[in-house]
Amino acid sequence: MRIAQSISEVATSGLCIGCGLCEAVTGGRVRMELAEVGGLRPVPVDGFSVTEEKDILSACPGAIARPRVQTEAQFDDIWGAYSDMRYAWAADADVRHRGATGGVLTALGMHLLDSGQATFILHVRAKPDQPMRTEWVMSETADEVLAHAGSRYGPAAPLAGLKVALDRGEPFAIIAKPCDVAAVHAYAQVDPRVDALCVARMVMVCGGQSRIGKSRKLLSDFGVREDELSLFRYRGFGNPGLTTVQTKDGREFTTSYNDLWEDEGTWELETRCKLCPDALGEAADIAAADVWPGGGPTGEDEGFNGIILRSEAGEAIVKAAVAQGHLVVGDAITPEMFNDFQPHQVRKKHAVEARLSGMEAAGLPRINTEGLRLQALGENLSPDARQAQCDGVRQRVEAGRVKEPLPKPVD
Repeated sequence: MRIAQSISEVATSGLCIGCGLCEAVTGGRVRMELAEVGGLRPVPVDGFSVTEEKDILSACPGAIARPRVQTEAQFDDIWGAYSDMRYAWAADADVRHRGATGGVLTALGMHLLDSGQATFILHVRAKPDQPMRTEWVMSETADEVLAHAGSRYGPAAPLAGLKVALDRGEPFAIIAKPCDVAAVHAYAQVDPRVDALCVARMVMVCGGQSRIGKSRKLLSDFGVREDELSLFRYRGFGNPGLTTVQTKDGREFTTSYNDLWEDEGTWELETRCKLCPDALGEAADIAAADVWPGGGPTGEDEGFNGIILRSEAGEAIVKAAVAQGHLVVGDAITPEMFNDFQPHQVRKKHAVEARLSGMEAAGLPRINTEGLRLQALGENLSPDARQAQCDGVRQRVEAGRVKEPLPKPVD
C-alpha cells in the first residue's frame, strides 16, 4: 500500500478534502484557500516544517481513515460498531424546524452548552459577508448554535479552528463531517489535548462535499451575483426544506431539495468524497442521518433523524439530552433499515476498495483504511463489478480528471 508522502502529493492526487487541519497545525501560516478546482486547499502547499508535515499526514483524511473502536455492543459490516440506532428529533419545535432534518445535532450542541458539559461548540456557519461560503466558528451559547444551524454542502474547513479550540484549554464539542472527525481522532495521537478537551464528536452521515461550482451554477440560474447575496441556505426550515437565496435588495429565489440534487452528475463532488472509506462516522460518538425510505425525500415532513450511538459518551449525552428536554428519541432502527434509508452509502461502501485499487493502478497514492472492512465488503461485488470500479477510476486518472494542479488561491 502506498499512501501520500507529502501534503503536496495529497493535494495534487485529488485526495484533499480541505478539512483545515493544515491551517490548524501551522497556526495559520498555511491557510485554507479556495483553489481553482473549486475546493479549499492548503496554501502554500510546501509551507510546512518536517515535524508539521509528519503530524498532519498521520491524521490527514487524504492519507488515513480509521474507526475509533469504542463499543462492541452491536456490529454491522456496513455501519460498524454501535450501541443503539434510533429515530430522534429536537424537542423544541423551532430547533426541529430550522435545523437540517430533525435538528438533532443542533439540539445536542445546545444541550452540551446549557448543561455545562462544553464551553463551546466548534462547527461551521455561513460567512456573514459571503453567505454562499462557509467558515469555522466557536459557538458559546445555545442561541449561537441555533443561529449557525443548517447543512453547508459547499467547501468547509472546520478543523482550521482546531488549534484555537485546543489552545483555549476548555471542554468543547465538535460537529463536522465524518472525515473531519476521523482526522480529529487520529490527531489525538499527536496532541493529547484532543482527548482531554473534546468531550463530544458528532457528525452527519455525509453524502459528499460539493465544490463551489455547484453553488455558482445555482446563482447563475437565478441571475444573481455572489456579491448581491444576503442569504444562501441549502436546506432546513423544514425537512428537507427549500434551498433559499436572498439578495440585499430583497429578492428571493428557491428550489426544492430534489430539484437541486436529483441529478448526481451536477453535484461536483470532491474526488476524495467519491473515494470516501467512511461517510458513516465510525470515529464519532454520535452520527445523525437522513431517514428517507428509498434514499430520498418524497415531500416535506416535520423532521426526523436517525442517530447512531457509537460510544459510552454518546449514549450518556443523548440520555441526558432527553432527560433535560432537548431531544426526543423514538423507535429503534436496524442496520437493514439504514441500508434502505442510505442505499448510496451501501453501494459506495462495497465499491471503495476497488476504487482505491484503481488509484494505485494509475500510480497515485491511496488512503490507508485499516479497520474499515473494505476488503471484505468489496468481495461482495462480482469480479466484473470490482474490475469495472477499478478501471473506471484508473481511466479517470488517465483522462486528467483526478489529478489537480498545485493549489493557489483564486477569487
